[in-house]
Amino acid sequence: MHPNALLDLATELLRSVLRLDQPADAVVSAFFRQHRALGARDRHALAETAYNVLRQRLLLAHLAQSGSGALERRLAILGWQGGDNFLRGALGPHEQQWLAQVNTVDRTTLADKLRHNLPDWLAGALQTQLGEEFWPLVQAMDAAAPLDLRVNALKTKRDEAAKALAAAGITAEPTPYSPWGLRVDGKPALNKLELFTNGSVEVQDEGSQLLALLTGAKRGEMVVDFCAGAGGKTLALGAMMRNTGRLYAFDVSGHRLDNLKPRLARSGLSNVYPAQIAHERDERVKRLAGKIDRVLIDAPCSGLGTLRRNPDLKWRQSPKAVQELQAKQQAILASASRLPKSGGRLVYATCSLLTAENEEIVAAFDAEHGRDFVRLDAAELLREQGVERADELVQDRCLRLWPHRHRTDGFFAAVWQRR
Repeated sequence: MHPNALLDLATELLRSVLRLDQPADAVVSAFFRQHRALGARDRHALAETAYNVLRQRLLLAHLAQSGSGALERRLAILGWQGGDNFLRGALGPHEQQWLAQVNTVDRTTLADKLRHNLPDWLAGALQTQLGEEFWPLVQAMDAAAPLDLRVNALKTKRDEAAKALAAAGITAEPTPYSPWGLRVDGKPALNKLELFTNGSVEVQDEGSQLLALLTGAKRGEMVVDFCAGAGGKTLALGAMMRNTGRLYAFDVSGHRLDNLKPRLARSGLSNVYPAQIAHERDERVKRLAGKIDRVLIDAPCSGLGTLRRNPDLKWRQSPKAVQELQAKQQAILASASRLPKSGGRLVYATCSLLTAENEEIVAAFDAEHGRDFVRLDAAELLREQGVERADELVQDRCLRLWPHRHRTDGFFAAVWQRR
Protein backbone atom coordinates (compact mmCIF):
# COMPACT_ATOMS: atom_id res chain seq x y z
CA MET A 1 0.00 0.00 0.00
CA HIS A 2 1.20 3.57 -0.71
CA PRO A 3 2.84 5.04 2.44
CA ASN A 4 0.52 8.05 2.50
CA ALA A 5 -2.62 5.88 2.29
CA LEU A 6 -1.36 3.69 5.14
CA LEU A 7 -0.60 6.73 7.31
CA ASP A 8 -4.16 7.96 6.62
CA LEU A 9 -5.48 4.60 7.84
CA ALA A 10 -3.29 4.81 10.97
CA THR A 11 -4.78 8.26 11.64
CA GLU A 12 -8.30 6.88 11.23
CA LEU A 13 -7.57 3.89 13.50
CA LEU A 14 -6.10 6.13 16.23
CA ARG A 15 -9.19 8.32 16.11
CA SER A 16 -11.28 5.26 17.06
CA VAL A 17 -8.83 3.75 19.56
CA LEU A 18 -8.28 7.01 21.48
CA ARG A 19 -11.99 7.39 22.23
CA LEU A 20 -11.24 4.71 24.86
CA ASP A 21 -14.87 3.63 24.96
CA GLN A 22 -14.05 0.02 24.02
CA PRO A 23 -11.08 -2.35 24.51
CA ALA A 24 -8.35 -1.46 21.99
CA ASP A 25 -8.02 -5.03 20.69
CA ALA A 26 -11.75 -5.06 19.81
CA VAL A 27 -11.44 -1.70 18.00
CA VAL A 28 -8.39 -2.92 16.03
CA SER A 29 -10.13 -6.20 15.06
CA ALA A 30 -13.27 -4.34 13.90
CA PHE A 31 -11.09 -1.93 11.88
CA PHE A 32 -9.34 -4.82 10.11
CA ARG A 33 -12.71 -6.42 9.31
CA GLN A 34 -13.65 -3.16 7.55
CA HIS A 35 -10.35 -3.18 5.62
CA ARG A 36 -10.03 -6.80 4.56
CA ALA A 37 -7.66 -6.04 1.65
CA LEU A 38 -4.80 -5.10 4.03
CA GLY A 39 -1.81 -7.46 3.97
CA ALA A 40 -0.19 -8.93 7.08
CA ARG A 41 2.69 -6.42 7.13
CA ASP A 42 0.36 -3.41 6.87
CA ARG A 43 -1.90 -4.78 9.62
CA HIS A 44 1.13 -5.29 11.83
CA ALA A 45 2.32 -1.69 11.25
CA LEU A 46 -1.15 -0.26 12.02
CA ALA A 47 -1.77 -2.34 15.15
CA GLU A 48 1.71 -1.77 16.61
CA THR A 49 1.47 1.98 15.93
CA ALA A 50 -1.88 2.15 17.76
CA TYR A 51 -0.50 0.24 20.76
CA ASN A 52 2.67 2.32 20.82
CA VAL A 53 0.61 5.52 20.97
CA LEU A 54 -1.51 4.07 23.81
CA ARG A 55 1.64 3.13 25.75
CA GLN A 56 3.23 6.58 25.40
CA ARG A 57 0.08 8.68 25.11
CA LEU A 58 1.08 11.52 27.47
CA LEU A 59 4.58 11.86 26.02
CA LEU A 60 3.47 11.79 22.37
CA ALA A 61 0.57 14.20 22.97
CA HIS A 62 3.09 16.58 24.60
CA LEU A 63 5.51 16.30 21.65
CA ALA A 64 2.66 16.61 19.13
CA GLN A 65 1.69 20.07 20.45
CA SER A 66 4.25 21.72 18.17
CA GLY A 67 3.08 20.34 14.81
CA SER A 68 0.15 21.26 12.57
CA GLY A 69 -2.61 19.24 10.89
CA ALA A 70 -4.82 16.62 12.54
CA LEU A 71 -3.61 15.63 16.04
CA GLU A 72 -4.15 11.90 15.36
CA ARG A 73 -1.94 12.15 12.25
CA ARG A 74 0.82 13.76 14.30
CA LEU A 75 0.46 11.01 16.93
CA ALA A 76 0.59 8.34 14.21
CA ILE A 77 3.81 9.87 12.85
CA LEU A 78 5.43 10.04 16.31
CA GLY A 79 4.33 6.52 17.26
CA TRP A 80 4.92 4.94 13.83
CA GLN A 81 6.00 1.28 13.94
CA GLY A 82 6.20 0.45 10.23
CA GLY A 83 9.81 1.36 9.40
CA ASP A 84 11.52 4.76 8.97
CA ASN A 85 11.92 4.58 5.18
CA PHE A 86 8.24 3.86 4.75
CA LEU A 87 7.36 6.82 6.97
CA ARG A 88 9.62 9.19 5.03
CA GLY A 89 7.73 8.22 1.86
CA ALA A 90 4.46 9.35 3.50
CA LEU A 91 5.63 12.76 4.81
CA GLY A 92 5.84 16.11 3.07
CA PRO A 93 8.94 18.34 3.58
CA HIS A 94 7.28 20.34 6.41
CA GLU A 95 6.38 17.19 8.33
CA GLN A 96 9.85 15.74 7.81
CA GLN A 97 11.40 18.90 9.20
CA TRP A 98 9.02 18.88 12.20
CA LEU A 99 9.75 15.20 12.95
CA ALA A 100 13.51 15.79 12.81
CA GLN A 101 13.08 18.66 15.28
CA VAL A 102 10.96 16.56 17.69
CA ASN A 103 13.54 13.77 17.55
CA THR A 104 16.19 16.12 18.98
CA VAL A 105 14.25 16.47 22.27
CA ASP A 106 16.12 14.79 25.14
CA ARG A 107 13.35 12.70 26.67
CA THR A 108 15.26 11.96 29.88
CA THR A 109 14.92 15.64 30.85
CA LEU A 110 11.11 15.64 30.65
CA ALA A 111 8.76 15.55 33.64
CA ASP A 112 8.26 12.14 35.31
CA LYS A 113 4.66 12.01 34.12
CA LEU A 114 5.79 12.18 30.46
CA ARG A 115 8.35 9.46 31.09
CA HIS A 116 6.12 6.94 32.90
CA ASN A 117 2.95 7.64 30.87
CA LEU A 118 0.61 6.59 33.67
CA PRO A 119 -2.36 8.42 35.18
CA ASP A 120 -1.45 10.05 38.52
CA TRP A 121 -3.55 7.73 40.70
CA LEU A 122 -1.92 4.61 39.24
CA ALA A 123 1.64 5.98 39.26
CA GLY A 124 1.18 6.96 42.92
CA ALA A 125 -0.12 3.53 43.94
CA LEU A 126 2.72 1.69 42.16
CA GLN A 127 5.44 4.02 43.47
CA THR A 128 4.20 3.47 47.03
CA GLN A 129 4.33 -0.30 46.51
CA LEU A 130 7.60 -0.60 44.60
CA GLY A 131 9.83 2.33 45.57
CA GLU A 132 13.00 2.14 43.43
CA GLU A 133 11.59 -0.70 41.34
CA PHE A 134 8.91 1.59 39.90
CA TRP A 135 11.01 2.64 36.88
CA PRO A 136 12.10 -0.92 35.94
CA LEU A 137 8.37 -1.83 36.02
CA VAL A 138 7.53 1.10 33.73
CA GLN A 139 10.23 -0.04 31.31
CA ALA A 140 8.96 -3.64 31.36
CA MET A 141 5.36 -2.56 30.76
CA ASP A 142 6.43 -0.49 27.75
CA ALA A 143 8.00 -3.54 26.09
CA ALA A 144 5.92 -6.07 24.15
CA ALA A 145 5.12 -9.28 26.05
CA PRO A 146 6.85 -12.50 24.93
CA LEU A 147 4.70 -15.30 23.52
CA ASP A 148 4.30 -18.15 26.01
CA LEU A 149 2.84 -21.57 25.24
CA ARG A 150 1.53 -24.23 27.61
CA VAL A 151 2.31 -27.77 26.53
CA ASN A 152 -0.73 -30.06 26.90
CA ALA A 153 0.69 -32.93 29.01
CA LEU A 154 -2.11 -35.23 27.80
CA LYS A 155 -0.75 -35.06 24.26
CA THR A 156 2.99 -34.46 24.36
CA LYS A 157 6.08 -33.62 26.44
CA ARG A 158 7.71 -30.20 26.62
CA ASP A 159 10.95 -31.20 24.88
CA GLU A 160 9.00 -32.97 22.09
CA ALA A 161 6.94 -29.81 21.53
CA ALA A 162 10.12 -27.69 21.43
CA LYS A 163 11.58 -30.06 18.79
CA ALA A 164 8.42 -29.83 16.68
CA LEU A 165 8.56 -26.02 16.87
CA ALA A 166 12.25 -26.03 15.91
CA ALA A 167 11.40 -28.20 12.88
CA ALA A 168 8.93 -25.47 11.85
CA GLY A 169 11.70 -22.85 12.21
CA ILE A 170 10.45 -21.51 15.55
CA THR A 171 12.87 -21.12 18.48
CA ALA A 172 11.37 -21.91 21.89
CA GLU A 173 12.99 -22.01 25.35
CA PRO A 174 11.52 -23.65 28.48
CA THR A 175 9.90 -21.03 30.73
CA PRO A 176 11.97 -20.45 33.91
CA TYR A 177 9.20 -21.37 36.38
CA SER A 178 6.29 -23.29 34.86
CA PRO A 179 7.14 -26.95 34.06
CA TRP A 180 4.62 -26.82 31.17
CA GLY A 181 5.77 -23.60 29.51
CA LEU A 182 7.68 -22.71 26.35
CA ARG A 183 8.68 -19.12 25.51
CA VAL A 184 8.74 -18.43 21.80
CA ASP A 185 10.91 -15.94 19.91
CA GLY A 186 9.02 -13.17 18.10
CA LYS A 187 5.38 -13.46 17.01
CA PRO A 188 5.18 -16.45 14.64
CA ALA A 189 1.80 -17.50 13.18
CA LEU A 190 1.02 -20.63 15.18
CA ASN A 191 -2.58 -21.32 14.19
CA LYS A 192 -1.56 -23.24 11.04
CA LEU A 193 0.91 -25.52 12.89
CA GLU A 194 -0.18 -29.11 13.50
CA LEU A 195 1.16 -28.82 17.07
CA PHE A 196 -1.45 -26.08 17.64
CA THR A 197 -4.37 -27.48 15.63
CA ASN A 198 -4.11 -30.89 17.36
CA GLY A 199 -4.19 -29.27 20.83
CA SER A 200 -0.62 -30.15 21.86
CA VAL A 201 0.08 -26.50 22.76
CA GLU A 202 -2.06 -23.52 23.79
CA VAL A 203 -1.07 -19.86 24.01
CA GLN A 204 -0.96 -18.99 27.74
CA ASP A 205 1.20 -16.59 29.75
CA GLU A 206 3.53 -18.38 32.17
CA GLY A 207 1.89 -16.52 35.08
CA SER A 208 -1.48 -17.92 34.14
CA GLN A 209 0.00 -21.44 34.08
CA LEU A 210 1.31 -20.93 37.63
CA LEU A 211 -2.20 -20.02 38.85
CA ALA A 212 -3.50 -23.38 37.61
CA LEU A 213 -0.56 -25.19 39.25
CA LEU A 214 -1.47 -23.59 42.61
CA THR A 215 -4.75 -25.53 42.70
CA GLY A 216 -2.87 -28.85 42.88
CA ALA A 217 -5.78 -30.49 40.98
CA LYS A 218 -5.51 -34.31 40.81
CA ARG A 219 -7.06 -37.30 39.04
CA GLY A 220 -10.67 -38.07 39.81
CA GLU A 221 -11.39 -34.87 41.75
CA MET A 222 -14.28 -32.40 41.57
CA VAL A 223 -12.88 -29.03 40.51
CA VAL A 224 -14.49 -25.65 39.74
CA ASP A 225 -13.01 -22.88 37.59
CA PHE A 226 -15.30 -20.17 38.95
CA CYS A 227 -14.65 -17.34 36.44
CA ALA A 228 -13.55 -19.45 33.49
CA GLY A 229 -13.66 -16.80 30.73
CA ALA A 230 -12.24 -18.22 27.50
CA GLY A 231 -10.93 -21.17 29.50
CA GLY A 232 -7.13 -21.08 29.35
CA LYS A 233 -6.85 -22.18 32.98
CA THR A 234 -9.75 -24.64 32.58
CA LEU A 235 -7.73 -26.49 29.93
CA ALA A 236 -4.65 -26.52 32.18
CA LEU A 237 -6.71 -27.90 35.11
CA GLY A 238 -8.25 -30.61 32.91
CA ALA A 239 -4.78 -31.78 31.86
CA MET A 240 -3.64 -31.79 35.53
CA MET A 241 -6.63 -34.04 36.28
CA ARG A 242 -5.53 -36.35 33.41
CA ASN A 243 -9.01 -35.99 31.89
CA THR A 244 -10.70 -37.75 34.84
CA GLY A 245 -13.10 -36.49 37.53
CA ARG A 246 -15.39 -33.52 36.86
CA LEU A 247 -14.29 -30.00 36.01
CA TYR A 248 -16.95 -27.26 36.03
CA ALA A 249 -16.20 -24.11 34.00
CA PHE A 250 -18.52 -21.35 35.27
CA ASP A 251 -18.85 -17.88 33.81
CA VAL A 252 -21.53 -15.19 33.65
CA SER A 253 -20.73 -14.63 29.95
CA GLY A 254 -22.04 -17.22 27.50
CA HIS A 255 -20.04 -15.48 24.76
CA ARG A 256 -16.76 -16.10 26.62
CA LEU A 257 -17.69 -19.75 27.22
CA ASP A 258 -18.43 -20.13 23.48
CA ASN A 259 -14.80 -19.17 22.84
CA LEU A 260 -13.80 -22.12 25.04
CA LYS A 261 -15.55 -24.69 22.82
CA PRO A 262 -13.04 -24.86 19.90
CA ARG A 263 -10.13 -24.90 22.38
CA LEU A 264 -11.83 -27.69 24.34
CA ALA A 265 -12.31 -29.72 21.15
CA ARG A 266 -8.58 -29.41 20.32
CA SER A 267 -7.47 -30.28 23.85
CA GLY A 268 -8.91 -33.81 23.90
CA LEU A 269 -10.57 -33.19 27.28
CA SER A 270 -13.94 -34.82 27.98
CA ASN A 271 -14.17 -34.08 31.73
CA VAL A 272 -15.10 -30.37 31.35
CA TYR A 273 -18.64 -29.09 31.97
CA PRO A 274 -19.00 -25.45 30.84
CA ALA A 275 -22.00 -23.67 32.39
CA GLN A 276 -23.22 -20.09 32.19
CA ILE A 277 -24.32 -18.78 35.60
CA ALA A 278 -26.52 -15.73 36.22
CA HIS A 279 -24.40 -14.43 39.13
CA GLU A 280 -22.09 -15.74 41.87
CA ARG A 281 -25.09 -16.92 43.95
CA ASP A 282 -26.61 -19.00 41.11
CA GLU A 283 -28.52 -22.23 41.96
CA ARG A 284 -25.83 -24.33 40.24
CA VAL A 285 -23.28 -22.93 42.68
CA LYS A 286 -25.51 -23.65 45.70
CA ARG A 287 -26.02 -27.29 44.60
CA LEU A 288 -22.26 -27.92 44.68
CA ALA A 289 -21.64 -26.30 48.10
CA GLY A 290 -19.30 -28.37 50.30
CA LYS A 291 -18.63 -30.95 47.54
CA ILE A 292 -15.64 -29.56 45.67
CA ASP A 293 -11.94 -30.51 46.03
CA ARG A 294 -10.42 -27.40 44.37
CA VAL A 295 -11.86 -24.02 43.46
CA LEU A 296 -10.00 -21.49 41.29
CA ILE A 297 -11.34 -17.92 41.21
CA ASP A 298 -9.63 -15.82 38.55
CA ALA A 299 -11.65 -12.79 39.64
CA PRO A 300 -12.83 -9.95 37.38
CA CYS A 301 -10.26 -7.19 37.95
CA SER A 302 -8.74 -4.02 36.50
CA GLY A 303 -6.37 -6.12 34.35
CA LEU A 304 -3.53 -3.71 35.10
CA GLY A 305 -1.06 -6.60 35.23
CA THR A 306 -1.53 -7.02 31.46
CA LEU A 307 -0.47 -3.51 30.37
CA ARG A 308 2.21 -4.95 28.06
CA ARG A 309 -0.63 -6.45 26.01
CA ASN A 310 -3.46 -4.02 26.82
CA PRO A 311 -1.95 -0.55 27.30
CA ASP A 312 -5.39 1.07 26.89
CA LEU A 313 -6.42 -0.26 30.34
CA LYS A 314 -4.35 2.37 32.17
CA TRP A 315 -6.52 5.07 30.55
CA ARG A 316 -9.81 3.17 30.80
CA GLN A 317 -9.61 2.27 34.51
CA SER A 318 -10.12 4.70 37.40
CA PRO A 319 -10.08 4.66 41.22
CA LYS A 320 -13.89 4.54 41.13
CA ALA A 321 -13.85 1.50 38.81
CA VAL A 322 -11.35 -0.25 41.13
CA GLN A 323 -13.63 0.44 44.11
CA GLU A 324 -16.58 -1.13 42.27
CA LEU A 325 -14.41 -4.12 41.36
CA GLN A 326 -13.41 -4.57 45.02
CA ALA A 327 -17.06 -5.02 46.01
CA LYS A 328 -17.54 -7.57 43.21
CA GLN A 329 -14.34 -9.43 44.15
CA GLN A 330 -15.40 -9.73 47.80
CA ALA A 331 -18.86 -11.01 46.82
CA ILE A 332 -17.44 -13.59 44.39
CA LEU A 333 -14.84 -14.84 46.87
CA ALA A 334 -17.46 -15.14 49.64
CA SER A 335 -19.82 -17.11 47.37
CA ALA A 336 -17.16 -19.38 45.90
CA SER A 337 -15.83 -20.14 49.39
CA ARG A 338 -18.98 -22.21 50.04
CA LEU A 339 -17.90 -24.74 47.43
CA PRO A 340 -14.80 -26.43 48.93
CA LYS A 341 -15.39 -29.49 51.10
CA SER A 342 -13.52 -30.05 54.36
CA GLY A 343 -9.80 -30.12 53.43
CA GLY A 344 -10.65 -28.61 50.01
CA ARG A 345 -8.56 -25.84 48.45
CA LEU A 346 -9.61 -22.30 47.47
CA VAL A 347 -7.46 -20.11 45.18
CA TYR A 348 -8.24 -16.39 44.69
CA ALA A 349 -6.34 -14.77 41.80
CA THR A 350 -6.25 -11.56 39.75
CA CYS A 351 -4.15 -10.11 36.92
CA SER A 352 -3.93 -6.80 38.79
CA LEU A 353 -0.90 -5.11 40.36
CA LEU A 354 -2.90 -3.16 42.95
CA THR A 355 -3.01 -4.07 46.65
CA ALA A 356 -6.64 -2.85 46.63
CA GLU A 357 -7.65 -5.85 44.49
CA ASN A 358 -5.23 -8.30 46.07
CA GLU A 359 -3.87 -8.08 49.62
CA GLU A 360 -6.82 -5.97 50.83
CA ILE A 361 -9.35 -8.54 49.55
CA VAL A 362 -7.37 -11.36 51.21
CA ALA A 363 -7.14 -9.51 54.55
CA ALA A 364 -10.92 -8.88 54.52
CA PHE A 365 -11.61 -12.56 53.77
CA ASP A 366 -9.22 -13.70 56.52
CA ALA A 367 -10.94 -11.41 59.02
CA GLU A 368 -14.37 -12.77 58.14
CA HIS A 369 -13.70 -16.45 57.38
CA GLY A 370 -10.52 -17.18 59.35
CA ARG A 371 -12.43 -19.65 61.50
CA ASP A 372 -13.24 -21.88 58.49
CA PHE A 373 -10.19 -21.36 56.29
CA VAL A 374 -6.45 -21.53 56.92
CA ARG A 375 -4.08 -19.78 54.50
CA LEU A 376 -1.43 -21.91 52.77
CA ASP A 377 2.05 -20.93 51.59
CA ALA A 378 2.06 -20.56 47.79
CA ALA A 379 5.81 -21.31 47.56
CA GLU A 380 5.35 -24.71 49.18
CA LEU A 381 2.41 -25.58 46.88
CA LEU A 382 4.35 -24.57 43.76
CA ARG A 383 7.37 -26.65 44.82
CA GLU A 384 5.05 -29.67 45.15
CA GLN A 385 4.11 -29.10 41.48
CA GLY A 386 7.73 -29.11 40.28
CA VAL A 387 8.18 -25.32 40.07
CA GLU A 388 11.84 -24.44 40.53
CA ARG A 389 12.85 -21.25 42.41
CA ALA A 390 9.29 -20.92 43.73
CA ASP A 391 10.51 -18.62 46.55
CA GLU A 392 11.25 -15.89 43.96
CA LEU A 393 7.54 -15.78 43.09
CA VAL A 394 6.04 -15.44 46.54
CA GLN A 395 5.57 -12.50 48.89
CA ASP A 396 3.96 -12.98 52.31
CA ARG A 397 2.78 -16.51 51.32
CA CYS A 398 0.96 -15.13 48.23
CA LEU A 399 1.99 -15.51 44.59
CA ARG A 400 3.10 -12.05 43.38
CA LEU A 401 4.29 -11.86 39.78
CA TRP A 402 5.73 -8.70 38.20
CA PRO A 403 6.62 -8.08 34.52
CA HIS A 404 10.02 -6.58 35.41
CA ARG A 405 11.00 -9.33 37.87
CA HIS A 406 9.56 -12.46 36.30
CA ARG A 407 8.87 -11.57 32.63
CA THR A 408 5.24 -12.65 33.09
CA ASP A 409 2.11 -10.53 33.23
CA GLY A 410 1.37 -9.13 36.69
CA PHE A 411 -0.49 -11.77 38.70
CA PHE A 412 -1.53 -12.29 42.30
CA ALA A 413 -2.92 -15.36 44.10
CA ALA A 414 -3.74 -16.41 47.64
CA VAL A 415 -4.59 -19.98 48.67
CA TRP A 416 -6.67 -21.34 51.54
CA GLN A 417 -7.67 -24.78 52.79
CA ARG A 418 -11.04 -25.38 54.44
CA ARG A 419 -10.43 -26.61 57.97
